[in-house]
Amino acid sequence: MKKINWNEFQKVEIRVGTIIEVKNFPEAIKFAYKLKIDLGIGIGIKQTSAQITDLYSKKDLIGKQVIVVVNLLPKKIGPFSSNCLVTGFYRKDHTVVLAVPDKKIINGSLFA
Repeated sequence: MKKINWNEFQKVEIRVGTIIEVKNFPEAIKFAYKLKIDLGIGIGIKQTSAQITDLYSKKDLIGKQVIVVVNLLPKKIGPFSSNCLVTGFYRKDHTVVLAVPDKKIINGSLFA
């Protein structure tokens, strides 16, 4: 595990957003969704893709709040440009469980 110092960590902007749109991403190499996430006033709507189709249906995801890294440079994934990162954790079977707040919070709230 590579260690980083506190100053490096402080550069990562982690916020809460609500998934407002979910579409299939058939062009992706692995099964994935395209997500639109509302990150509140000042940040707005960002999009990303996520390989979470094993544990989550599109219906499960609409309205779900998630923890998002918002200050990454855009990443091109085939014809799609991802401009944030939804966080989650790998299980032993390599499926992803989303990192979510345990209480409702205002979109755009900053990691403390």
